Amino acid sequence: MLWKLLMRSQPCRLCSFRKMQSAPKYGPFQASFTYTTDSQSKKENKKTVEKLFKLSVDIRKIRRLKGWVLLEDETYVEEIANILRQLGANETAVASILERCPEAIICSPTAVNTQRELWQLVCKNEEELVKLIEQFPESFFTVKDQENWKLNIQFFQELGLKNVVISRFLTTASNIFHNPIEKNKQMIKIIQESYLNLGGSEANMKVWLLKLLSQNPFILLNSSAAIKETLEFFQEQGFTNFEILQLLSKLKGFLFQLSPRSIQNSMSFSKNAFKCTDHDLKQLVLKCPALLYYSVSVLEERIQGLLKEGISIAQIRETPMVLELTPQIVQYRIRKLNSLGYAVKDGHLANVNGTKKEFEANFGKIQAKKRPLFNPVAPLNVEE
Repeated sequence: MLWKLLMRSQPCRLCSFRKMQSAPKYGPFQASFTYTTDSQSKKENKKTVEKLFKLSVDIRKIRRLKGWVLLEDETYVEEIANILRQLGANETAVASILERCPEAIICSPTAVNTQRELWQLVCKNEEELVKLIEQFPESFFTVKDQENWKLNIQFFQELGLKNVVISRFLTTASNIFHNPIEKNKQMIKIIQESYLNLGGSEANMKVWLLKLLSQNPFILLNSSAAIKETLEFFQEQGFTNFEILQLLSKLKGFLFQLSPRSIQNSMSFSKNAFKCTDHDLKQLVLKCPALLYYSVSVLEERIQGLLKEGISIAQIRETPMVLELTPQIVQYRIRKLNSLGYAVKDGHLANVNGTKKEFEANFGKIQAKKRPLFNPVAPLNVEE
């Protein structure tokens, strides 16, 4: 869930012209339409519209979402479609890609072919590449800083990251490839030094680093100053180096993406909510690092949701990890357990907590215990 911090990059040239235009109320058969802006009137490129229509692309959808693309004088509809076909995309896939990412048609074929070569460095075959493009067309058609992309791909491979992990970076964390190679190398060095300074062992450092990057590549978007500031903050709060390393690992590196101020606010709220001492608060945080990650408003909403279900503060304090679940999930799980006669408010929250798989396993065990056993040799109680 923490992976939803993804920030999309602007594709290729004309990035500064991405202000969304108003959608016309005309059908896909309208070949040309006049858009009016504050400064001038400009007509759609008739040839572009006709070529897209021949490919069965929904012109209305493009007009509604990214109509500015149709105003461009120079487009490469046929060339981009041919590149996609060469990779093995069928006509339906081509149309879908261009509908979802019409910016593709203003990317030069040369740049797209270069991008194709870059992505093939980590894809097993063209079939896998086409699937990625279908799922993440905007990432693929972000054809800028391509030399950085190439150097960073090679750097990640040299670090020991598997190609399947790097391909995931390409699609969901493309911003890290826009970093100059020197910036990413510097950040890796700082992360390694931090790990060792916190008591991590040299022997385990590579495995730890690769796992951290696999879980959260966005850590490379941080600054060395932010990392230093966060580490100093936790040391001032009385956390030992070992405990900070624990938090860093459990939060998958997102610890460095939190400001000391937001962390302090969350800790102060938790201390008041659970009415605990500084020592007890530290133990709660180590048990449930999400107390640092979630904002005060989120924590308050989740605690209130539990209280409405009859759960006490003492129960939440005993199993704080339950705060990692949304109120909707908690409510659903409590209802399911109640259907078996299991009153959560009278017990503990261990059976509510955990992943979906863990919850279903616990629910199945409770259900089995509640089910009456059938004894085939027991006499039947039949009234005469």
